[in-house]
Amino acid sequence: MGLRPLHLAWVLGLVGGAWALFAGCASNPADGFGQDASGAGNDEGGAPGQDGGVTFPLGNDSGGAPSFGTDAALTIHDDFPTPVLVQSDGGGVSVPSNAASLFGAASQGAQSGGPCLTEPAPNALLPRNWLRPLFRWTAPSGENLFELRIHAANQTSDLLVLTAATSWTMPETLWNTLSADSSDVAMTVSIRGGVLSGGALTAIALGSSVPFGVAPADAPGTIVYWTTADGTSLKGFQVGDESVGSTLLPSQVQQVSIGSSECLGCHTGSPDGDYAIFASDVDNYGDVAALINPDAGTVGAMPPFLGAGGLASLNDGPLGINTVSKAHWSTGAHMIVASNDTDLVWINLDAADAGAARGTIARSGAQTGGSMAGAPSWSHDGKTIAYVATNEVTDGRLGSILASLTATDPGSTADLFTVPYNNGQGGAIAPVTGATDPDNEEFYPSFSPDDAYLAFDKAANGLSMYNQAQAELYVIPSKGGTPTRLHANDPPACSGVSSPGVTNSWPKWSPSTTTTPDGRTFYWIVFSSTRLGSSPQLFIMAMVTTASGSVETYGALYLWNQPPTEGNHTPAWDYFNVPTPPPPMVIAQ
Repeated sequence: MGLRPLHLAWVLGLVGGAWALFAGCASNPADGFGQDASGAGNDEGGAPGQDGGVTFPLGNDSGGAPSFGTDAALTIHDDFPTPVLVQSDGGGVSVPSNAASLFGAASQGAQSGGPCLTEPAPNALLPRNWLRPLFRWTAPSGENLFELRIHAANQTSDLLVLTAATSWTMPETLWNTLSADSSDVAMTVSIRGGVLSGGALTAIALGSSVPFGVAPADAPGTIVYWTTADGTSLKGFQVGDESVGSTLLPSQVQQVSIGSSECLGCHTGSPDGDYAIFASDVDNYGDVAALINPDAGTVGAMPPFLGAGGLASLNDGPLGINTVSKAHWSTGAHMIVASNDTDLVWINLDAADAGAARGTIARSGAQTGGSMAGAPSWSHDGKTIAYVATNEVTDGRLGSILASLTATDPGSTADLFTVPYNNGQGGAIAPVTGATDPDNEEFYPSFSPDDAYLAFDKAANGLSMYNQAQAELYVIPSKGGTPTRLHANDPPACSGVSSPGVTNSWPKWSPSTTTTPDGRTFYWIVFSSTRLGSSPQLFIMAMVTTASGSVETYGALYLWNQPPTEGNHTPAWDYFNVPTPPPPMVIAQ
């Protein structure tokens, strides 16, 4: 059936509605890329090395400055062809053969008023196995001819793309060569525009010029997500795929009957890559286990190891967001941890008797943020559970949807804590120091593949955590420390949108890391954001730790293989076994 081998990248992403991050599963009106995309471009002036007047690479980040390799001892290549001429995008403008000479020297043009690069974001680091890079920009009215310039420190010449379109996707052959020859090399992409009329080019203006690079590492695993387009379903893809495929439909699920508009969300994946475990609004937001590997049986089937007691416990909601650990996924003890809106509970899916199928994980000690526990994340070594200590969990969702805040109902509060699993017995809780800010709520924790870090969301106290537009992404050592705000929170400054305000949410790590001989470790995170419009879309970003222990974070990369009119949320990233997606959709060149 054309399945991916077990250890190929797959992200399981769920789409939350306009007001649903977890199991609300409400339909989300999707309007594509309309939000603030029609502005006047980079009116603030995009001098080289800038984006809308904001100098990079430092950006707004408490982490180290992103680096893209060294210019020392570079092997020089000549991979870039002569200028690429891309014809009209349908607007009636043809690119003349002398377009490069019309633009003249790279510095020619007004220092302001040029196009705004919206993809890639400043300081983006592409995994070596990335899908063909998409370059996209917005432009002031009247500009109809553009020069995209890519400079790599180890290439003998720049790549020039002359086009009347406002996007360009690099051909696969060129990308394969560039990712091999220029990984770990500093690059810059610049855009400028002009008005072509009667064979003459006037009003040339410099636009964005931003650094980016290619990592000497792949982004591993597979991504699966939830979408409410044409009903509700799970879809997925590998990082390098140029399309997405169907993973699970409500009609395929055998454990419970789920309508096409009902929820299958807040999912995770089994460590063997064969099952999705998700919440549904049927049966009071109980959890459901369904096969997603078509080579292992009928898609949607219950696991053969699911006992009567385990099944009854899954159907006894609410359970909400669940989590698994490869250390506790074996014959006779396929375990999950979830929240019953008050406590953390474990469920043994194999259990035949209800009495042996479920138990509460004890939490002893003082807990700030509230007495409840939700949104757990289980460490890969199986020893520790990170969770959200909060005053509001409803149907598995963190925070209530409040019509108004009053003195007696101050809204959500939340802090991050850990508790030992201890064979389900729990024990003394511990705050994640640095993620218990009394003025802010920290939520949606996620362990890195080596358990060294937690990614999480942060917003001001009193705001509902449920699909919160003001949420921003942070990373912190899992034992506590100084949190790092991620560069990926920030859309390009010239785009007209900014964070907080673009619903950066649901961070999930890739299932493994890559360490280079010089001691750098490459991590990857997928998350959802509404920066392109009201519909959430999926992005990934890189984080690198150096041999000296510093943390560098990078800009966001848009996954252009996902349908742009669908809303995609709550991704899960693991080594899932899923079919190869269908042929890719057409992308404008």
